[in-house]
Amino acid sequence: MQEVVRSFGVWDYVVFGLLFVISAFIGLFFAFRSRNKSNDSQEYLLGGRQLHAVPVAFSLTAGFLSAITVLGTPSEFYIYGTMFTYYCFVYFIVAIVASEIYIPLFYKLGITSTYEYLEMRFNVYVRVVATTIYIINQVLYIGIVIYAPALALNEVTGLDLWTSVIVTAVVCTFYTTLGGLKAVIWTDVFQCTVMVVGFLAVIIQGSIRLGGFNNVWKIAERGGRVDFVHFEGDPRIRHTFWSILTGGTFLWTGIYCTTQTVVQRYLCCKSLNHARVSVLLNAVGIAIIAILAGMSGLTMYAYYVDCDPFSAGWVSATDQLMPYFVMDILYEFPGLPGVYLCSTFSGTLSTVSSGINAMASVTLEDYIKPIKKDLSPRAEVWISKLLVVFYGGCCLAMSALAANLGGVLNAALSINGMISGPMVALFTMGWAFPWINSWGALSGVISGLALATWSYVGSTIYPPSNEFLRKMQLSTESCEFGNVSLSLNVTTALPATTPNFTLPTPLAPPIADFYAMSYLYYGVLGFITALVVGFVVSFATGLQDPSKLPPGVTIAFFDHPLFGWLPRKVRHVLRCGVGYDVEDEKSDLKNEKFDSISSEGEIKNGGHGYVNHAVDTTSETSLEEAITRL
Repeated sequence: MQEVVRSFGVWDYVVFGLLFVISAFIGLFFAFRSRNKSNDSQEYLLGGRQLHAVPVAFSLTAGFLSAITVLGTPSEFYIYGTMFTYYCFVYFIVAIVASEIYIPLFYKLGITSTYEYLEMRFNVYVRVVATTIYIINQVLYIGIVIYAPALALNEVTGLDLWTSVIVTAVVCTFYTTLGGLKAVIWTDVFQCTVMVVGFLAVIIQGSIRLGGFNNVWKIAERGGRVDFVHFEGDPRIRHTFWSILTGGTFLWTGIYCTTQTVVQRYLCCKSLNHARVSVLLNAVGIAIIAILAGMSGLTMYAYYVDCDPFSAGWVSATDQLMPYFVMDILYEFPGLPGVYLCSTFSGTLSTVSSGINAMASVTLEDYIKPIKKDLSPRAEVWISKLLVVFYGGCCLAMSALAANLGGVLNAALSINGMISGPMVALFTMGWAFPWINSWGALSGVISGLALATWSYVGSTIYPPSNEFLRKMQLSTESCEFGNVSLSLNVTTALPATTPNFTLPTPLAPPIADFYAMSYLYYGVLGFITALVVGFVVSFATGLQDPSKLPPGVTIAFFDHPLFGWLPRKVRHVLRCGVGYDVEDEKSDLKNEKFDSISSEGEIKNGGHGYVNHAVDTTSETSLEEAITRL
């Protein structure tokens, strides 16, 4: 097999250009359609809270799948095998957690910013700290999401690097500014469809070249890529069933349940049930696309089983394997490489538009409105649009900075894991532990972030050995280098996304074993640390009196129908001092009445009885009066 040296043709650029034109048109369409509601900030930032579950599910799916996913997941299967597939279980676990706990909690409080909840439960300082962490993370991550795929595609396809970076940032900012969240949602629907088409084109053509997907699977099995049996308890092993199930759950719970980018989509749904259905459908969608990406990776491995382009030096990073493969097998079909290019940039457009819209929302709600309380609806909309433009510029500037930061992509991906655990702990302290005070919450989340960050930095100084990374062999046996055919088997020394330039030293200290833990456990470590510190500091500074908390900010978790078998006295103790003293039939009546309230334009108070609703439940009489009024 010889090196492939090809570039995009005219039809590929035409198809690629259509992606941006259609995305921009969607923004113009919703700007025109919403012209009579142009002064409504709820319409602009939350789509008027009237969106259906299906488009929101598509948007959630597309928002999760950045170009890093489109390029990195196939490389993950190519180098490490199929253990990554266990993430599909994680998606469904987290979707259930979100639909049963977090969505009802946020939806019924009628909030716009996720972090608004933290002020209601703790205080304004906790809210501002959480918002600041979110914005810094998003600007860093989105900037790299813009730059990294552009760099990979530039080196393989010849697509101009800075043209693609600037066009991506400008188009995202354009349609998000004009059309608001509705434009973001419906553009995501289009872009998610494009991603599926791109993966299918690769799998189908690759399977045809190899005589069917059955042959692909057999070659992958012989090469050790079909591997589902790692159940070891060693936390240093990169991917095992347990590390993915536990660490992956904390990582994705942080993303699904605490980030404004995602929660904002739940809140734009027309009812609580639509919000719940959207996240469950999203779990199906993201699992399907993850499987398609994995199948693409296995197809790529089967095609290059005896001649790995990375080991041969034909690509400089594993991120470039998939674009190289696309140019190799789809080049004879004008326009099809452009379809895959569109699928890659669809992930980028979706992530960028979702992020800048969400950052504009939290900045308005958490920074500006608490200071300037008398803003008119028209002023709120214009400020939101200016913030979208501002954050679009920040992300573009960050993408320029990323050009000079070699290992920043791997750092950005790890930051998501480091932040997710402590943030999940912060929100868990809010709804599950009513005696934790604001000092405990603040010190807990900071301590969790600090320890998780320290662990990550340590892992870059003393990285785990190949024994724990479980890299698999890649061959160059049939590669042709000029007129010379070499026979050589090599094992890559690189992870699936970014090269690891730091080698372990022979005199590594004993703590190096701690640093060698799988990146998936950073979130678990941060979660446990934050909870422990939160408890200790709360006890030291004086516990929060649960009876003084605002109604609706805590959840009587064990009042959920799932725990109906528990004796009532036991459930009373497990309410942790919050006033949920209701008889079962009164609780049922309250639920039925609340569920019957129209969700249009109102703060949602309906739903499950295990949520502390916006009524005074400190006495049974007040509850009876509330039910009577309903």
